[in-house]
Amino acid sequence: MKIKVVITDLGYKHYNIERKLIESINGELEVRHCLTEQDVISLARDADGVIVRLQPFSARVIEKLEKCLVVARYGVGVDNIDIAAATKKGIVVANVLDYATDEVAEQALALLFSCIRKITNHDKKIRDGVWDIGQQDPIYRIQGKTLGLIGFGRIAQVLAGKVKGFEFHILAYDPFVKKELAEKTGVELTTLNRVLEESDYISLHLPLNKETFHLINEKTLRTMKSTAILVNTSRGGLVDTKALYRALKEGWINSAGIDVHEEEPPPKDYCLFELDNVVISDHAGWYSEESIQNLQRGAVEAVVAVLTGGWPKFLVNPEVKEMIKKGGRKW
Repeated sequence: MKIKVVITDLGYKHYNIERKLIESINGELEVRHCLTEQDVISLARDADGVIVRLQPFSARVIEKLEKCLVVARYGVGVDNIDIAAATKKGIVVANVLDYATDEVAEQALALLFSCIRKITNHDKKIRDGVWDIGQQDPIYRIQGKTLGLIGFGRIAQVLAGKVKGFEFHILAYDPFVKKELAEKTGVELTTLNRVLEESDYISLHLPLNKETFHLINEKTLRTMKSTAILVNTSRGGLVDTKALYRALKEGWINSAGIDVHEEEPPPKDYCLFELDNVVISDHAGWYSEESIQNLQRGAVEAVVAVLTGGWPKFLVNPEVKEMIKKGGRKW
């Protein structure tokens, strides 16, 4: 029987890269846009490998899989996959950590500079017929400010390199990063509280999990400077939207650049739409034509690696290795 690999939800112009690689290992690829859990179960029940984009891959789905060895996600975050359920069943979970590092770092910079220089506000005023080159909403010089990075993984490290010309003092909080690594990049590793208190600009670079959910909340927002700017290009759930709305409306902080949202797409009555001191984008930080190709190739290569007896480049659940060695798969 041929190896069967399925893709559960659409999002790209074509799947030529995936099809070519799957066929190279005597496999066949089935692509479908699933709308429900039952759709996913029907598609993936007898699959050897699965690639998922945004479709939730729950414990219920995983329980019904009859021979799946690997689930790969198009992207970095895996909060739509029940990792514990997959691991328990001996299924490898993989993601693609290196496909849009520069793009996301540059999106964070674009949002930050738009907030600093009030670009969107000026654009709107000019279009509304307002021309005022005098002093308006205060704009402060960029040079010499303190940039705070909450999370210091790949993207944050690239971002730190990109801003060297602005003479920032860079603080970072990440309990999983060694001090020596930060120092090599000219970054001072410190406490979360110090990053919040001392930074003029704060950029979030964390995964979303139980520990990081609503890390930015009323308490942490009130800790920040009243002139501070917050940027989020990671996951919407890191920020309590209602608290951020109050912080921006009542002046606890200066402004925010938000690429990711707790509800995507945001509802028509999204509270942040009311405010002039927030720049909003549509989870576009990952995108470039080049990054899409890297993403598609990275996800299918992870599946091929497992189905040919190896391990993916980026393994989300390393504990599954020991389980597989002990014959822990449920079929």
